[in-house]
Amino acid sequence: MITSSVDEGVAEIVLDAPEKLNALSLEAIGEVDAAYAEAEASGARALVLRGEGRAFCAGRDIAGVDPATDDVGEYLGAVEALMRRMAAFPAPTFAAVQGACLGVGLGLAIATDVVYVAETAKVGSPFANLGALLDSGGHALLYERLGAHRALDLIYTGELLTGADAVAAGLFSRSVAADQLLDFTRERAARAAAGPTQAFLASKRLIDKLRDERLWRVVADETRGQAELRDTADYREGFAAFQEKRKPTFTGA
Repeated sequence: MITSSVDEGVAEIVLDAPEKLNALSLEAIGEVDAAYAEAEASGARALVLRGEGRAFCAGRDIAGVDPATDDVGEYLGAVEALMRRMAAFPAPTFAAVQGACLGVGLGLAIATDVVYVAETAKVGSPFANLGALLDSGGHALLYERLGAHRALDLIYTGELLTGADAVAAGLFSRSVAADQLLDFTRERAARAAAGPTQAFLASKRLIDKLRDERLWRVVADETRGQAELRDTADYREGFAAFQEKRKPTFTGA
């Protein structure tokens, strides 16, 4: 479920499925996209994206998904379209990230202008346990900010960074105590909304030109790679193990 509101020029979009750590189905991706479109139509001068409960977004909702028939290409195509809409939003955007920020959740953070993260948040790629490919621009973010060795270390191990470590490594803007995160993010968004938003938008477009070529090329390559991995035995085993809440047994096939 996605909820949204606009108050004094600041739109707030909430991933509101705390019982599943705000994991996103294909339908929910469409709802987030629609919420961004509505916020843009409202003339919002800044936007806050957040998750309800103890997580920002734990990634894709794969409960009940059959990996043998899963159209992962359709899903990731919708994610890419959403990320492009988010990145192009014509005003400053801010994410308040607490708890899990994984997979698609990481992609939503990547597509936001400024990310404030709780010191205790958990950020990264758990795909080593799924037999799947880090997606939603994750490769571009990790390589650009951490370099090849650290990026592959995190991908191979599936280890997660705390919010404080993610900021120290240069992944996100700054870390904040968890109980101060939302107020801090809202205050910064309100400050931006009261500022020279046309100048901010000009800066945003310049930054976008610098990052666009690599990011969107990698997102497209990740989508193709994920679709190819869907037909492997390890992908099916990783999905089944996750759904059955057990440790996967991978064979390299």
